[in-house]
Amino acid sequence: MVIITGASRGIGKYLLDHFTKQGEKVIGTYNLTSPDNIDQGKFFKVDITDNEQVQSWFQKIKPDLDHIILINAAGSNYTAFAHKADVHLWKKTIDTNLVGTFNVIQQFLPVMREQNYGRIINLASIVAQMGIPGTSAYAASKAGLWGMTRAVAVENASKGITINNLNLGYFNIGMINEVKPEFQEIIKAKIPSGQFGDPGNILNAVKFLIDSPYHTGTSIDINGGLF
Repeated sequence: MVIITGASRGIGKYLLDHFTKQGEKVIGTYNLTSPDNIDQGKFFKVDITDNEQVQSWFQKIKPDLDHIILINAAGSNYTAFAHKADVHLWKKTIDTNLVGTFNVIQQFLPVMREQNYGRIINLASIVAQMGIPGTSAYAASKAGLWGMTRAVAVENASKGITINNLNLGYFNIGMINEVKPEFQEIIKAKIPSGQFGDPGNILNAVKFLIDSPYHTGTSIDINGGLF
């Protein structure tokens, strides 16, 4: 069973559509952006920053959970120079990308441990490695995933559970569409291949992690050579 947070758009939707077409049982969450076609058996509205909402959603789907693959794609972004940042919006980014991801993982871990199987894949970012102006909130939230992942990996490796991050570069899907065209060209010029990535590369990495029981506690860079 594949569980995908933030599955109503971007990379989350791309992955949900793929696994659905493959005949997998897939459940997705959304919050601010409603899916185009809401299948109530497939989509649930969940604010992952609200642990009570996460718990309520988990209890609804718990009876059907088996052989869980959890992909944490939900995220938010806030751009501002640190000295000008709105502290509440800065914190909201941390709450969504880091705390919210933990809220979800914490609910699923006990079932994974009982079943001696689990795959947890978090979508992190190259932004946390590059030092890009205005991204202190986003970068901090994604870097936080690295430390959390290492700890959770060690705690659960003996239970057949793996947890890894994908440090994504720039792809022709998702948040890049929010970047002005002129800035897209600047970013593209810094990528050795001179182009944004195809999301199929992300899917390939996800498949690899699903099929690799010895691969845990890592962060895999998928960025086209951009550092």
